[in-house]
Amino acid sequence: MRFADGTLWVCSPIALTEALAQEIDALGPVRHLVSPNKIHHLFLSDWKQRWPAARLYAPPGLARRRRDLHFDAELSDHPDRAWAADIDQVVFHGSVLMEEVVFFHRASRTAVVTGLVQRFDPAAVHGWRGWLMRLDGIVGQGGSTPRDWRLSFVDRRAARRAKATLLGWGPQQVVIAHGACAREGGREVLERALRWLG
Repeated sequence: MRFADGTLWVCSPIALTEALAQEIDALGPVRHLVSPNKIHHLFLSDWKQRWPAARLYAPPGLARRRRDLHFDAELSDHPDRAWAADIDQVVFHGSVLMEEVVFFHRASRTAVVTGLVQRFDPAAVHGWRGWLMRLDGIVGQGGSTPRDWRLSFVDRRAARRAKATLLGWGPQQVVIAHGACAREGGREVLERALRWLG
């Protein structure tokens, strides 16, 4: 996301190539590098090396696992003051495996989710992995949370509170790291994908 001052907020940075870095530089200076869960952190060090002025943000529990990185802050249910004017956020608490921070860009009415909701193209999944993904319900327009992660939510009340916050924002669009993004009907997409929470 690009803020009014031209600086960039990057969530779940992917493998950094020189071509991608040049595209990013054309958009503006990177000032915030965000890992939304304990899986989406693999390329943070490469991005931090490229943009040393950027601040690093960790989800609950990641800083203890990645002691090689210096995180400037741990994410919570309250947005960092650097982006509080533009972005809302909520942590999906209640899982014994992994909690994810979900974001909402107010101006574009866009929710940003990484692993929590996955919607893979049916034509792109094959073999026994594709069969398992279909069984999990993460293939097709409906989408869902992978089964093993769903089962790890021992405190579903906490997760339902986060879901209520997310849906309450009324997102029109959803940016999804694993699968098809939703350009319209975002709230309905998320409500359907998270129906397992009740």
